[in-house]
Amino acid sequence: MSEKTRFDSSLTSSKQWIAAALIAAAGVAGGAYLLRGPGSAAAAPASGHADAPSHKDGEHHGEAAAKTGAKAGAQADAHQEADQHGDGEHHDEKAEAGSKDAHGAAEGGHAEGEEAGEGLVKLSPAQAKAAGLVVAQAGPASIKKQVLLPGEIRFDEDRTAHVVPRVAGVVASVHAQLGEQVAKGQLLAVIQSPAVSDQRSELQTAQRRLAFAKRNYEREKQLWQERISAEQDYQAAQQALQEAEIAVANAAQKLSAIGAGAGAGTGGSSRYELRAPLAGMVVEKHLTVGESVTDSTASFTVSDLRSVWAEISVAAPQLPDVRMGAPVVVRATAFDSQAEGRIAYVGALIGAQTRTAPARVALANPQGVWRPGLFVDVELLAGESPVPIAVDAKAIQRPDGKESVVFVPTEGGYQAQVVQLGATDGKTTEVTSGLNAGQSYVKQGSFMLRAELGKASAEHAH
Repeated sequence: MSEKTRFDSSLTSSKQWIAAALIAAAGVAGGAYLLRGPGSAAAAPASGHADAPSHKDGEHHGEAAAKTGAKAGAQADAHQEADQHGDGEHHDEKAEAGSKDAHGAAEGGHAEGEEAGEGLVKLSPAQAKAAGLVVAQAGPASIKKQVLLPGEIRFDEDRTAHVVPRVAGVVASVHAQLGEQVAKGQLLAVIQSPAVSDQRSELQTAQRRLAFAKRNYEREKQLWQERISAEQDYQAAQQALQEAEIAVANAAQKLSAIGAGAGAGTGGSSRYELRAPLAGMVVEKHLTVGESVTDSTASFTVSDLRSVWAEISVAAPQLPDVRMGAPVVVRATAFDSQAEGRIAYVGALIGAQTRTAPARVALANPQGVWRPGLFVDVELLAGESPVPIAVDAKAIQRPDGKESVVFVPTEGGYQAQVVQLGATDGKTTEVTSGLNAGQSYVKQGSFMLRAELGKASAEHAH
């Protein structure tokens, strides 16, 4: 091959490489334009044009441009994804924050509603009427000062008889039983007594002597009047008659003193009849047939239980309040019963052991409710003191066992209102704070409201 041919061939090869480089540069510039956008399109041809004289430089520029375009595209995609993710996260955080705020507001409203409704029992007027609620107004009242004294029911000693034989003997028969109601003079028992027999024999002897003395006196009197006998004989007969009369009267009085009487009856001269000295009930009986008794044996106790005594013990500090004639109320401790009476007796001495003085209340007992031996409480009215605000004691309740409340009418029901209490007499209680004068409160039925309040609290706790 000639040198010209080689030169031409070399020149042609160089031109081909230059053309290929230009085409590659143009492709890289177009790709960069597409990736970077319109703003970067002007810079790419310039860069490609500057690198065109050299193949290697153009090739490296193309690779760099491709890498730069790819990096720019990746950064754009990353920025776009980050923007999208950030917007989503911000949106979720805002939604979650809004949800929390709404939940907190709902909880706050619920708590406020619970606090506003605490202690409220919701009842309609029809329900309140059906439950028997009675509303009254708080106002001034008088608190009674009362003294409570322990006592015991006893027999009325003025209407109680302890029957004793008053003679020694043996019980022949018993005609009255324990708990039997007997009349005055009714036969209780019969005792055979030698002492009674002796007394009746003495009376009979005296009576016979009296009869003889009377006949002798009549004869001597007639003889003296007829001037047959001397006056001294008449006077002697008169004296004997008087002595005989005294002897009869003395024997009769002895029998009367022991309750035997002059007549022997059908049981013989030794028969001694034990009779009831008053009308009443046989509350004690200590006799049996065949029993030997003395003149001091307690045989029967008969008491008229239509009247009894309430014996009370009064401590020294309470004595100034316990006065004769003071009205009292006696209440049984074993069952629901009470009676009114007055102080009938106050002891003048204080017991050395008990350090109390005895007092007594006379009680009428027509139905026999007050039985001897029953323990009672005696309530004595010692004075009264006025207070500005008071309520009925039955209206006060303690739902939690600590604070005292009364229920006051309010919109939708009845509200438990805490009050501070003062003096009380069991029926009326002073209110020192928590309630105004003239304010309405539930006087009757507060216990039902307390039960409803407790039921609502239990349901809320569960």
